Amino acid sequence: MYDVEEIRHHFPILERRIGDRRLVYLDNAATSQKPRQVIEALTDYYEHHNANIHRGVHHLAEEATVAYEAARRKIAHFLDTPDTAGLVFTRGTTEAINLVAYAWGRKFLREGDEVVITEAEHHSNLVPWQLAAQATGAKLRFIPILEDGTLDMEEAERLIGARTRLVGCIHASNVLATINPVERLAELAHENDALMLVDGAQSAPHLPVSVEALGCDFFACSGHKMLGPTGVGVLWGKPEILEEMDPFLGGGEMIREVHLDHSTWNDLPYKFEAGTMNVAQAVGLGAAVDYLESLGMENVREHERRLGEYAYRRLSEIEDLTLYGPKRERTGIVSFSLPDVHPHDLSQLLDEEGIAIRSGHHCTQPLMRRLGVAATARASFYVYNTEEEIDALASAIVRAREFFGAFSGAKP
Repeated sequence: MYDVEEIRHHFPILERRIGDRRLVYLDNAATSQKPRQVIEALTDYYEHHNANIHRGVHHLAEEATVAYEAARRKIAHFLDTPDTAGLVFTRGTTEAINLVAYAWGRKFLREGDEVVITEAEHHSNLVPWQLAAQATGAKLRFIPILEDGTLDMEEAERLIGARTRLVGCIHASNVLATINPVERLAELAHENDALMLVDGAQSAPHLPVSVEALGCDFFACSGHKMLGPTGVGVLWGKPEILEEMDPFLGGGEMIREVHLDHSTWNDLPYKFEAGTMNVAQAVGLGAAVDYLESLGMENVREHERRLGEYAYRRLSEIEDLTLYGPKRERTGIVSFSLPDVHPHDLSQLLDEEGIAIRSGHHCTQPLMRRLGVAATARASFYVYNTEEEIDALASAIVRAREFFGAFSGAKP
């Protein structure tokens, strides 16, 4: 049984008060809070096992290496892939996608080639491809979104063609809460001998994910959004593709032999893990994966589905409030706006009631332009959030609406 009250006891920060208000943390799409199990894993590593990995032969170095590689195996299992050779530790989704854009894109893209992404992408899956296109002469093509926030798949089928070399797509939108049909996009890519990259920053923490079932060639996600530490994430790639790519960074560990005039590269995945990695953070991410698997990702998904639909329904009752994205089959995110109220001002007023939400363009400026707004407010839910917190959010928005209405002299 999924017991959210018991789960909340595992997160020390939820005991905080903001002024005289209990913290209501609804900014999980930006970063999640950490359970004691993850905090204790970090502390245990630093207190008992801290050393540099792989090259040392002393006891601590061997323990640290074992812990680091155990985390890699846990995450590979979590993503439903049997082969750890394709699982590269990175600083997060941004670095993972940059790795692909640099190490694959700059080697294999040519003038006239096309990279197809969507107009709803996070900047992390847009800017790296802009840079790769500028360096190679390739072109970017964009799958539009429909009015309900879903992808225009008819246009996708038209865009993905003989010139396409890679299709990249967010698995779940950090603004619209849309879950995209990346399996179908992967089919379209492979039918045209192209590769498929999935930005899983907003899916791996919230949905059961199988990179095998998705049919993708690359999958990226961030630890800090899935109960793990900051500064760590992963890129999963098909080993045969990673083998063909050039290294992303040069230095220690990623080499096999170094001569004054040339070097040869280490085996996968170490070819892409130059220098001293974020060892403790990787161990912490392994503990986060253990925690999520103890909850069951199907249970996590169902809990957040209920919260997302409940929030959409509750906020829909607020006069003049605009909600973005589909009404159903959502992740646990709601983005919204009030007329003549800047999202930053709304967020600040809610903060005074202890309610933490996000405001801004959410690193999706092209999507904001498509929606016809400069920014939105966003509440995002996770394993420890409750319907009571959504009720508190709705009530606070109503009070904020009345406050801004009275302040402007407009009818509330």
